[in-house]
Amino acid sequence: MNLKSLLLPLALLLPTAVTAQSITPAQIEQFKSLPKAQQEALAKQYGVDLSQLTGSSSQSRPQQPSQEVVKPLEESEQEARQAAEEQEREDEEFAKKNHGLEPFGYELFAGSPTTFAPVTEIPVPAEYTMGPGDVLKVQLWGNQNQQLELPVSRDGTIDFPERGPVSVAGLTFQQTRDHITQLVSEQYIGVKAAVSLGELRSIRVFVLGEARTPGSYSVSSLSTIINALYVSGGIKQTGSLRNVQHKRNGKLIGTLDLYDLLLKGDTSDDARLQAGDVIFIPAVGSLAGIDGEVYRPALYEIEKGTSLQELVDLAGGLTPQAYPQITKIERTNEDFLRIIAEADLTQNSGKQARVKSGDRISVASIADVTGQYVEIKGAATRTGKFAWVPGMRASSIVRNLDADLLDFADTNYAAIVRTDPETKRISVVNLELKSAITAPGGSADLMLQEKDQLLFFTDTGKVPFELEDSKDGSQVQKQQRQQREARAFENLDERERLKAQEELKNNAEQFTRTALFEPVIKRLKAQAGPYSPQLTMRISGPVRYPGEYPLPTTGTVKDAIFVAGGLTDSASMYSAELARRYTDDNGVEQTQIIQVDLAAAMLGKSDVRLESRDRLLIKSVPSFGTNRTITLEGEVRYPGQYTFREGETLRQVLERAGGLTNNAFPRGAVFTREKLRQLEAQRLREAEERLQGDLLGVQLEGDSFGGQNAQRVDEVKGLLEDVQSSRPVGRMVIDLPQVLADSGYQPVRLQDGDTLNVPTIPQAVSVFGEVQFPTSHLHSAGLTVDDYLERSGGPTRQADQDRVYVVKADGSVMLPEKSAWFGGRSQQLQPGDTVIVPIDVDRLNQLELWSNVSQIVYQMALGAAAVGNL
Repeated sequence: MNLKSLLLPLALLLPTAVTAQSITPAQIEQFKSLPKAQQEALAKQYGVDLSQLTGSSSQSRPQQPSQEVVKPLEESEQEARQAAEEQEREDEEFAKKNHGLEPFGYELFAGSPTTFAPVTEIPVPAEYTMGPGDVLKVQLWGNQNQQLELPVSRDGTIDFPERGPVSVAGLTFQQTRDHITQLVSEQYIGVKAAVSLGELRSIRVFVLGEARTPGSYSVSSLSTIINALYVSGGIKQTGSLRNVQHKRNGKLIGTLDLYDLLLKGDTSDDARLQAGDVIFIPAVGSLAGIDGEVYRPALYEIEKGTSLQELVDLAGGLTPQAYPQITKIERTNEDFLRIIAEADLTQNSGKQARVKSGDRISVASIADVTGQYVEIKGAATRTGKFAWVPGMRASSIVRNLDADLLDFADTNYAAIVRTDPETKRISVVNLELKSAITAPGGSADLMLQEKDQLLFFTDTGKVPFELEDSKDGSQVQKQQRQQREARAFENLDERERLKAQEELKNNAEQFTRTALFEPVIKRLKAQAGPYSPQLTMRISGPVRYPGEYPLPTTGTVKDAIFVAGGLTDSASMYSAELARRYTDDNGVEQTQIIQVDLAAAMLGKSDVRLESRDRLLIKSVPSFGTNRTITLEGEVRYPGQYTFREGETLRQVLERAGGLTNNAFPRGAVFTREKLRQLEAQRLREAEERLQGDLLGVQLEGDSFGGQNAQRVDEVKGLLEDVQSSRPVGRMVIDLPQVLADSGYQPVRLQDGDTLNVPTIPQAVSVFGEVQFPTSHLHSAGLTVDDYLERSGGPTRQADQDRVYVVKADGSVMLPEKSAWFGGRSQQLQPGDTVIVPIDVDRLNQLELWSNVSQIVYQMALGAAAVGNL
């Protein structure tokens, strides 16, 4: 047979159908024996599909439309979030009703999946039942090599080549594999077959009852009950985890206890589903809660007859901190009242106690360490409780001051809070820390007792900033702290410096004497009674840490001062004062004052012993550290800053400074005082506040007087600006020529911060205020006030000519219109005088206020000008 006679029938038959009856296997084998190039050329010439003859590709099968495996639980992400939030609120309310306990196991199905991958990557079991939609993969090898994909049609058959329909529906996978292997061996000689499953069919099941999203779902045919529960979003907290029912054709064929999966990993009851199966979730059964010292505190669904030990096992068992002898059971009795019972889990009777629905079990904790310990608190590198053994000393706990204590710890003093084992009352023992560590076993290295607390404090002198306990320090100590702060943070920028300083400050403030002693003081006061006095005392004055402290067990003044950090350099060693409260014979509390020789007390030679609620006052050296200075400037022989003694006068200091120079103008001297400057600043603030209120009132009145109100607003604004720009000087008027010439003249007693400026002899008279050209004029003998006003262009329209006044060179004020001695405005002026023409405030409201304010402004301006012209 030639090739043409072979391919002609193939070309005529293939477009319609190719079966074993139309083309013999011998003809196909003859075509396959040709070279591949000839096969392709002939097939192209006659329009034959080469793959249909050679079987090199998979057998064609109709493409089935893709089927959605899982119905989405929510239509959109927003709806999904809303549903999740609603469910979360329901769960929180459910937990509140059960003392915060949440039901166990429901988080297994947490979330709302919108897709579920079909189960295709696991081995297919031999007992798997074939059905429509499954695809069989048949691999032929031997005399023929082919890969066939044979879908199971709706009538339960596969279309096997050269054999026709083969029924496989209802057969297990193993039976189907054996049957196809037998057909291949009978149909083909020298050909073997390997059968596997390709795509699996989808089945539709129902998830009903207390599911989060009940309904009908399409799942893989290999899916189990748990797979379907995941698809539906899980079980609501009102549903049972221990009685998930599997129904088929209306009959119950099995149940699934999810606790076996959650607690044991057992999936033996997780049955495979078939099309039309129903998974029904009934309401939750009896619930009992357990909390306390168990690993999984929660609400558990219990079966009838569950024992207390079985419930503890469900909760993961007892923790090492559990105290099983006391297990509380809270339940509702027959009268619907909540009662509390107890069980001992170390006894069989307690373990076998039956748990009822609604019970709440609480397993108690063991107590903290109750003995054989000492405790470290405060500024130590290792705090907490440590083992105590008889004979232990302080040096056994702190071996190295640098390694065992923080950088800012007080290395001189520590406190031991000791509890009496019989009375449970506390007392405080002072520990000389440095002496104890440097000489282990010595008298200062105190023996520790069981349950002692060692308190280590912050040394505020080592902290580079000011703490609450260090605010009363001396000026020298404050300067030292500022220097330490500059060194500690010199390499940091502002942000890093603030962060580091805040962190260090928080740590240091936790361990100050005030912070650590506060609970001790409270307990000492709480344990006090009529026959047990309050063991506290208070110390004040020049000590490093004044305040209220536990009464030292020795009762000595020396130890009390040691607790307070020691004396500062301003302490007077002559005497201290002890105030003691006592009850007289009539039962009335009185105060007794006791004088203490402080020098003897610090040497341990004083017989005075401190008692309950004593108040010890350490006196300061009078005027200690006081540095009073006055600054002499200008035409003084030896100007500079002079320190003066208490009660020393200005005349005496000027004599020490060599007096005045030949060019000095003592009548124009400006004497300023810090306290006066502060008073002027206060007057300026008050004036500014009142002017701001007046300005607001004028503005609210509106312009109803032909523009006059707008003019008033401008004038008040100008006056307010003058007040705001004015700077207080603190000038005090003195008659310096009289002070120097007459020793009997009223002396000027000095105060710290005083300043004296002595100008040179002036040549000018100044004119300020409401004149056309405010300026200074060269003094000319014989000229009067009116003459100088005329030289400045005369008064303006806003000037108040009836209140013109003159400020003399010494700062005193003269009113020409009212002073008979002054001789009126025709009086001649002297060098250094200043003529002031105030504003006419009669046209404005608030006459008195604005007049006073304007005078304040002019006086301060004159004082500043006088100082500036020196």
